[in-house]
Amino acid sequence: MPESNSFFNDVYEVVRLIPPGRVTSYGAIARYLGSKNARVVGWAMNGANAADVPAHRVVNSVGILTGAQAFDPDNNMEDRLRKEGIEVRANRIVNFKSVFWDPSLEL
Repeated sequence: MPESNSFFNDVYEVVRLIPPGRVTSYGAIARYLGSKNARVVGWAMNGANAADVPAHRVVNSVGILTGAQAFDPDNNMEDRLRKEGIEVRANRIVNFKSVFWDPSLEL
């Protein structure tokens, strides 16, 4: 893999800054960190099992919960988002633009 563990740690630091009730995309994180590779951010999120990394707040560029398979069925991505007030329908965030958090603009 071309990216280092330090890149993954940088991804986790950004994800920790996403406020509850907001979401961002793999690509937005990649751009903020100076990368063009959103997939590597996705790889990082697959390894983000730590409780202090709110991986459920990272979705694809149109609000689809593409990382949902990585979550425990009893504490799944959709349930976590709903608990934060984010509406999800058919595995996609409703009103995605209104809850989107862009680290390049917010940080």
